[in-house]
Amino acid sequence: MSRIGRMPIAIPAGVTVTVADGNVVTVKGALGELTEKFASNLNIAVENGNVVVTRPDDEKENRALHGLTRTLISNMITGVTKGYEKKLEIVGVGYRVEKQSGKIVLGLGYSHPVVFEEKDGVKFECPDSVTILVKGIDKQMVGQVAAKIRAKRPPEPYLGKGVKYTGEKIRRKAGKTGK
Repeated sequence: MSRIGRMPIAIPAGVTVTVADGNVVTVKGALGELTEKFASNLNIAVENGNVVVTRPDDEKENRALHGLTRTLISNMITGVTKGYEKKLEIVGVGYRVEKQSGKIVLGLGYSHPVVFEEKDGVKFECPDSVTILVKGIDKQMVGQVAAKIRAKRPPEPYLGKGVKYTGEKIRRKAGKTGK
């Protein structure tokens, strides 16, 4: 049995979880509402203030989906109560970011500014000109948007210039050596 999959998910106060036909799970909380459709061969039930995910048998596909489904539902509950956040740093001379009415404009050394708009419940904050906070209730969307921003100028190994996650270690290479 999956160690993660068999653990019940506690539903905190102020959060409602409903399971509709076809394993469509809707989670409503203080920050918003998330809906997701899960595999129909798993059993998802709300019992005594907990969400319980069970599998009908030990087939390989059901074993693979058991822990995944439980974790995705847990992430939905965490998202509507606390939300998710990714913090990015911009390193490099002349590289900067500024927020303009629902979008961020990045100056990353290209001949044009790079623009990202807020959408799908993902919001941006720029506490200073070299920091970006990507916030939202959907963990997957927050991570995806942060990865797209990072992909516009990934950190390079010689000087470390580019967009990186806070706390990310950049593996540095030695530059040219003299005679």
